[in-house]
Amino acid sequence: MKIDVCFSPALYPVYHNPEAIVVVVDVFRATTTMAAAFSNGVSSIRPVATVEEAEAYKAKGWLVGAERNVKRCEFADFGNSPFDYTSEKVFGKDIVFATTNGTRAITLFAQRQGIAGQPGGEPFRLGTRAGVKVLTSLGDVPTLGKDVFQVEMGSWKRGDLDGCEVTIPGTAGSARGTFVDMGNPHVVAVIEDAFSSLPTVEQLDLVTKPVVAPRIESDQNVEFVRIDEQSEGDNEGNATMRVNERGCGETLSCGTGLCATAITLRAKTGIDHWTITVRGGTLRVDVTDNDVKLTGSATIVGKIELL
Repeated sequence: MKIDVCFSPALYPVYHNPEAIVVVVDVFRATTTMAAAFSNGVSSIRPVATVEEAEAYKAKGWLVGAERNVKRCEFADFGNSPFDYTSEKVFGKDIVFATTNGTRAITLFAQRQGIAGQPGGEPFRLGTRAGVKVLTSLGDVPTLGKDVFQVEMGSWKRGDLDGCEVTIPGTAGSARGTFVDMGNPHVVAVIEDAFSSLPTVEQLDLVTKPVVAPRIESDQNVEFVRIDEQSEGDNEGNATMRVNERGCGETLSCGTGLCATAITLRAKTGIDHWTITVRGGTLRVDVTDNDVKLTGSATIVGKIELL
């Protein structure tokens, strides 16, 4: 008998077998873990939205809980298992906890609570540690899903086009990469073109951390992207992307990584508007010389009542 364990509903298509018996265990893991930590005497928990924020707090001496793809991040003290947060480790301590609830989900919740405007209403201003993000509710968009929001992601900087070499240990071939600063560092490698000898996007081994040369001291997220379609006349393009996030491994999506990808594709093709498919869904990115906008759907997957 063969037993496969799928840790996330988003990964189920990879494991799908029409002849298999499926057992579903549904746990609100992050909130369960926080409750366990408080039960064991933690003084406070500060949630942050990104791995980069969590790593910055670690550099300041905080205890950090952070996990991606069922693995504790390399820099973190804890994963997101309740069993990590024993009283011996956390009693009386302050902890930073990385959770993937993003700005779109927060704004959707604010809408449901009557705090943010409905589709067609005024933009919603959300304060984050990376500054104020302005979100516009677009409602349902056929190509992007329900409860779609556009987020103004702010300014960006790009290094030399194809100024890096990207390899994956254990995988034959290499690709050219472009450095993009979105407030956190990215290297975007366009593959399945004349200059890349890596496998296809779908075949890449992103469990293994990619290597970038010349080395970037801060480390970086690495995006691998294939151009699927482009129309100079319509100023539109379609692409498929996968991402390895520093300290974590492959993730299903990365907002700043999507933006960095579109910025690189714009530099290569002159096209400003990109629809990009990642393992977590399909989003749109619009790039100008001064800023970049990210558009995608948000989903509330559960409700918790504190009694």
